Amino acid sequence: MAKHKKSIEFENISFSQERNSYTVLRFFPLKMSVDVMAYEDGVKAGVRNIPFAHLPKEIKKIIKPN
Repeated sequence: MAKHKKSIEFENISFSQERNSYTVLRFFPLKMSVDVMAYEDGVKAGVRNIPFAHLPKEIKKIIKPN
C-alpha cells in the first residue's frame, strides 16, 4: 500500500487577488486545499485555508496535485 503525504511544504510561491496578496505555505493533497499567509494592504492578516480550486491557474500549474 502506498504511503500518502499529509502535506507538502512550499516556499516562494505568492500571488495577488484584488487588494490582498498571499504566500502559499503548504498543500494538503487529500483535502485538496492550501494554507496561505494572507496580507491585506501589506499588513499580515494571518494563515488561511482555501480550496485548491480557488487558486489562479498559474499557481495550480506550479503546485500540480497529481
